This record gives sequence, structure tokens and C-alpha cells, in this order.
Amino acid sequence: MSKLVAGNWKMFGDQNMLSEIKVIDQYCHTIDCEVAICPPFQLILSASQQTKNIKIGAQNCHINANGPHTGEVSAEMLLDVGAELVLVGHSERRQDNNETNKIIKQKAEAAQRAGATAIVCIGETLEERKAERTLQVLQEQMLNCLPKNVNPKNTVVAYEPVWAIGTGLVPEIDQIRSAHSFIRGFLASTFGAEAHNVKILYGGSVKGSNAREIFSISNVNGALVGGASLKSSDFIEIIKAAS
Repeated sequence: MSKLVAGNWKMFGDQNMLSEIKVIDQYCHTIDCEVAICPPFQLILSASQQTKNIKIGAQNCHINANGPHTGEVSAEMLLDVGAELVLVGHSERRQDNNETNKIIKQKAEAAQRAGATAIVCIGETLEERKAERTLQVLQEQMLNCLPKNVNPKNTVVAYEPVWAIGTGLVPEIDQIRSAHSFIRGFLASTFGAEAHNVKILYGGSVKGSNAREIFSISNVNGALVGGASLKSSDFIEIIKAAS
């Protein structure tokens, strides 16, 4: 299957950053992989209007389609301004916003209901890794975060070891392989043959210098990229490795 390279801009970026998106979009005219960027909310409309070759996503959504929820944005509203994907379950939202597995599942269901692809993030902390609980944690998160309906069109799973996000630390190749193999096995046994084609992304200090090696690992179907997605030249190096 073709790989997906998705950039998570987090709370970075203003209108001037649209020029970076344009450069990335132009480069992606003839490549053999999917590319997405999840910018801050205020850039989604402009980004979607100015791109032809990449998808634009959002970093969060509310569990409801509408209602008295001041300051919230629904998946339906995100699609209305051009988003096609929604990130849910990122470790920073789990930590900063106290999002539980139950809430993450509801957000994934909301994204699917609206017609978006939910990128569901899972991953262990350093303490859980040291306690040799990685696979147990991943199983618990998938059991409680993934909607009942999972297929290649409505769901992407992103494995992001929490201790590798923004730290420069990268798991050993065998650790990534083990986690992705376990995730693939869980998806296949839980959701059937169709789940063999659900993309599993790796995230955590991915950059141009290590992307090719990471993409060579079986069941790594792309990457969720943080800081290295903010500069077009850096992000394009990762896209090249996936193409």
C-alpha cells in the first residue's frame, strides 16, 4: 500500500506559513505516496483552498456535531472548511486536556460520522516501556479508543511512543517493528481481513535522516511528523523517503 506522511503543526503557524504548504503541495504533484498537513484551525480553510495534491487535516474535534459548547469545533465544521482528516488521541491532548480513552473513541466516532478519516494516536510512556508493558498498553488503548467500524477509508492508527515525541529519542528498529506487528495483528483479529489495509503510522522524532530506515520496517505505512513538518525542505526529505 502507498505510504501516508502526515504533518502535525501543533500550535504553530500563521498566514505566512501558507507558503510552506504551497511548496509542499507543488512537490507532491508526481509522488507515489499520500501527504497530509494538520495545521492550526485558523489555517485549514486557506490551506484547503490552495492545495491540490495533499490533504488538509485538523488536530482535534468535539464529540458532538453542534450544540452549546463554547470554543469547540465539530468534525462537521472542519469538513465544511476543507479538512479531510482529524487527529485524535495525541499524547499532548491526553496530558494537557485530560482526554481519556473513552473521549478519544467518541472523537474518532465523530470524525467518522462526519465523513473524515480519524488518525487515532496510541503509544506508551517511558515508564510503561521500562516496565515492559508496551504491548499491554497498546492493546488497552486500541480496545478502548478505536470505533467499532474500522476500515482503510475511515481510520489510520498512529503509533507514537510518548517518550519519543519532540525529544529527539527514537526507539530501536526492533522496538518499532514489534509494536507495529502487534498493532497489525490486533487490527486483523478484531476487524477482519479489511484491516490488513489500515495504515499504521510511526511518529516520534521522525526526520529526513532516519525516515528511510523507519519506512523500511514491515507494517510501517508512513509517519506522523511534528517539528520536521513545519519547514517545507525538512518535510519534503521525509516525503522523498516514503515515495
